[in-house]
Amino acid sequence: MDLLTLFGVFSVTLMVLFYALEKKSNIYILGFSIACILAAIYGFLVGAWPFSIAEIIWSGVAFRRRHLG
Repeated sequence: MDLLTLFGVFSVTLMVLFYALEKKSNIYILGFSIACILAAIYGFLVGAWPFSIAEIIWSGVAFRRRHLG
């Protein structure tokens, strides 16, 4: 497994973890938003730009939800 793949696994693992913990605290919503950005960076690096666009949108939705709630 190369370093780029490990970065992708790390990013998506953080997304799942923070998503599961979102109801406990708003800080986890922020963590989810940041993890989505990391996953988007991974997507761009591997050439999966539709995945990256979706992750950027998810990040924006989570960031907005954190600041509104």
